[in-house]
Amino acid sequence: MAKLLIVANFKSNKNLVEAKLWLDEFLKFKDILRNLEDKEVVICPSFPHLLSFSSALSDTNVKVGAQDVSPFDMGAYTGAVNAIQLKDFAEYVLIGHSERRSNFQESGQMLEEKVKRAIEVGLKPIFFAQDVNTPVPSGVKIGVYEPPNSISTVSKGVPDDPSTVLKAAGELRNKYMLEYVLYGGSVNSDNVSNFTSLDTVDGVIPGKASLDAQEFIKIIQNA
Repeated sequence: MAKLLIVANFKSNKNLVEAKLWLDEFLKFKDILRNLEDKEVVICPSFPHLLSFSSALSDTNVKVGAQDVSPFDMGAYTGAVNAIQLKDFAEYVLIGHSERRSNFQESGQMLEEKVKRAIEVGLKPIFFAQDVNTPVPSGVKIGVYEPPNSISTVSKGVPDDPSTVLKAAGELRNKYMLEYVLYGGSVNSDNVSNFTSLDTVDGVIPGKASLDAQEFIKIIQNA
């Protein structure tokens, strides 16, 4: 892979004021963000902030992603945000996170539909696998190995062992013919290189650590 993929997942955090403050702090490092020759950086804010992030980051090399997508097309689906709408603001979309599976009872069939809707409009799905036996839908090129017990809110900041990640990422890549395999789970600026240095890992997806703009910059630099 030519570039490391570093994806910030804000989850359901930050109001309008907090999001603006994060952007203001992040954009103090524009010189770094304009010269990301070996790294692709993606930020996935909540739906209400997609427009402001897309606009603010337009003159940098940083991309925007969405955290979810409707399994349905445009139409009478109250509250849903579909792929056609997201394409105006985002290049990537997260699908299959364990929090979505457990909190919203998302089935494998629903996740397959979400992947289809994303690919149809040119969005790049980033699909989460909780272990090597998690089915990854056809058409997915970017997978994430993120065991639920390593997520910071569960593990109290303790990531998975790099040797386990090395093996699992390689198995996922070979099993599903993935072009990119990322690691997620308690990633921060101190441990990020433990994972990006692995032969089978093409990037990381920090959650909690990305909520601090300066910490996320350090993750980008240390990856």
